[in-house]
Amino acid sequence: MPKLLPPPTSLDFFPLFLHLHSHPVLLVRKQFKANHEFYIRIAVDHRPCVSMHLRPATVALRQFSRLRFLSTASQRILRSQSVVNAFQTSTFRFSPSTVRTMASAAAQRLAGKTILITGASAGIGRSAALEFARTSPKDLRLILTARREDTLKEVAADIQKEVGDGVKVLTVKLDISKPDEVRSFVGNLPEEWRDIHILLNNAGMVKGVARAPEIDEADVDQMFATNVTGLINMTQAILPIFKARADGGSGDIINLGSIAAREAYPGGSIYCATKAAVRAFTESLRRELIETKIRVIEIDPGQVETEFSIVRFGGDKAKADAVYAGVEPLTPDDIAEVIVFTATRRQNVVIADTLIFHNHQVSATGVHRKGV
Repeated sequence: MPKLLPPPTSLDFFPLFLHLHSHPVLLVRKQFKANHEFYIRIAVDHRPCVSMHLRPATVALRQFSRLRFLSTASQRILRSQSVVNAFQTSTFRFSPSTVRTMASAAAQRLAGKTILITGASAGIGRSAALEFARTSPKDLRLILTARREDTLKEVAADIQKEVGDGVKVLTVKLDISKPDEVRSFVGNLPEEWRDIHILLNNAGMVKGVARAPEIDEADVDQMFATNVTGLINMTQAILPIFKARADGGSGDIINLGSIAAREAYPGGSIYCATKAAVRAFTESLRRELIETKIRVIEIDPGQVETEFSIVRFGGDKAKADAVYAGVEPLTPDDIAEVIVFTATRRQNVVIADTLIFHNHQVSATGVHRKGV
């Protein structure tokens, strides 16, 4: 086996789980002196041995783009690393037991848990449900909520088709903007589904691009009722379950925020205000729960291509498509991978705050558009 140059002074495994034809795949970052980073693709099946050659960046990316087993999202992950030019020619080989140990850590940490996802019928919520299922396909419960029950059932069917019966899925029609529905939610769950371990507050929406004083009052009310009040009410409904556990309580609250929480922009004042409120609530909640083992996590995506813009422009797909003209935005799968990563760290590790951009974004409005 070729020697690694430079010799490693530290080893930092940063797993990104992908899934290809029902076979999980793991990208592992190994970090060495002089800020060199290597990415290893490991097919986590039961082959006698697996290895991956990493070559200089220009060769490596051309090679990766030709590999059919490497998804578009996977290629984007590789291209998005600022240290890609540090790739060196190296070969890494692992025994099957090492591969299984590395791959199963996340699955073991999720095993037996019940995960509640709001806004799970599409976009990031749907992708997160699938990513959780793929990561722990043998012993997991998913509670998927949204306003569109028919679409939720399609997501549940997709999960069962991909991973089988090891993941149990309960779909619940729920509008988190309605306090009465949230208030009765836990009590209406079957008894065996009430021991929730992870809450992903994903549901959210945006309407319009109006500027003051022309902002529609109904849009203001709807955005705050969903993005802020709904999220807070959902958290308050689930938090007693977390706090009732031993040693002061445990569980994960993952709030989906936005770059808009950190940087306001014209035409988005109300949406930005709602996400800023979510950020303030999240930070306060983390401080309130400091004596517990309840992890409070915020994930702030930048530009992600979902139904978000279509809803914002009242169903006008042409206007929605123009938002992404000349850029390669993040996908829901990109964000789902980060969500699952934060939820599968060791109990004492809290990835409290994460901001995610695509390659050509630097701020809420700072986006480079090719050919535009």
